[in-house]
Amino acid sequence: MRVFIAGVDGYLGWSLAMYLARRGHEVGGCDLYLRRDWVAEMGSQSATPIKRMTDRLEAFKDNFGRNLEFKKGDLCDYNFVLNSFKAFQPEAIVHLGEMPSAPYSMMDVDHCRFTMVNNLMGTLNILYAMKETCRDAQLVKLGTMGEYGTPNLDIPEGYFTIEYRGRTDTLPFPRQANSWYHQTKVHDSNNVMMACRLWGLRSTDIMQGVVFGTRIDEMGDDERLVTRFDFDQCFGTAINRYCAEAVIGHPLSPYGLGHQLRGFLPLRDSMQCMTLAIEHPPKEGECRVFNQFEEVYDLSELAQKVKKVAGTLGLNVEVKNVENPRKEQEKHYYNPDHKHLLDLGYKPSHDIETEMKVMLTDLLRYKDRIEARREALVPDIRWDGTRRRVAFLDQKA
Repeated sequence: MRVFIAGVDGYLGWSLAMYLARRGHEVGGCDLYLRRDWVAEMGSQSATPIKRMTDRLEAFKDNFGRNLEFKKGDLCDYNFVLNSFKAFQPEAIVHLGEMPSAPYSMMDVDHCRFTMVNNLMGTLNILYAMKETCRDAQLVKLGTMGEYGTPNLDIPEGYFTIEYRGRTDTLPFPRQANSWYHQTKVHDSNNVMMACRLWGLRSTDIMQGVVFGTRIDEMGDDERLVTRFDFDQCFGTAINRYCAEAVIGHPLSPYGLGHQLRGFLPLRDSMQCMTLAIEHPPKEGECRVFNQFEEVYDLSELAQKVKKVAGTLGLNVEVKNVENPRKEQEKHYYNPDHKHLLDLGYKPSHDIETEMKVMLTDLLRYKDRIEARREALVPDIRWDGTRRRVAFLDQKA
């Protein structure tokens, strides 16, 4: 299958390109390297040293025996998207090319506006270019479990059947975003659903949980193939941030009470799930939704797991809660469904503590890179629009 990855230089995109190539797919993609710029703007860097794209492409060919057909360009440039699809003729398009950070979108009006324009326009350009050049291709669109918020109800996979005043219909489950970034994902979901309904496009909207991990097997021992690993306040997700803190002796820092519940899955399982979606496309006009995560965890519970695993590697780690810079429910009900991918054959590959040990072992090699950007671990972007560094709280997680 010919698969085009928008955002192929990123954490997920680069990993997916290798995962697909190993399985015999022809892979192309595009990127504008904005993730590298955003992380630098935050005063940080990838813990893993990321090579230039020319070096990455050379390593890709050396290891997988085929080229990755790459174009540098902006998804907000419609002609670039259109011409990329015309040239590559994809059978599947994986859209990972959006600004993916809630805190980044909440910094100020400029970052909010950029997030809205970048994410929404890129997705609309992809939809229109698909309509013009490859109507039969599938769009695999990366959404987020954060679209749903934390309702006091079980969360279905995208749609639910409701009875109201004696009538019954199946409708999209209400979204309750809690950041401007998550709101762009909600708008994307609505736009993709409408494009499928009006134009007969086909799409899988993946509501992905929080991904963690440093590697997939396809990277082998070639350091040119490593994917990025961010740990700063904007682009470092919870487990990744905890592991980075552990290797430099920084206290693990759950936000607020630390009892927020979220769905998590390892990087390697994210690759397995997206590939299942790619290889089993929906029918014409269908916009299906997959909730993609492995288990739901309490964020303080995860900090304690990292502490335990770090101890087996001789790392003395403490857990200290910090002020919560976000506006969110810290104790809440959370019970999302995730059956569709299991029905397609998804099988979790590793237990969470085994994956944490792999991560910590990898990150110890790059301890100096994390230490050099230690300040990036401490949040100062708040949901009230101010910039003040958080302080440690009295209680421990």
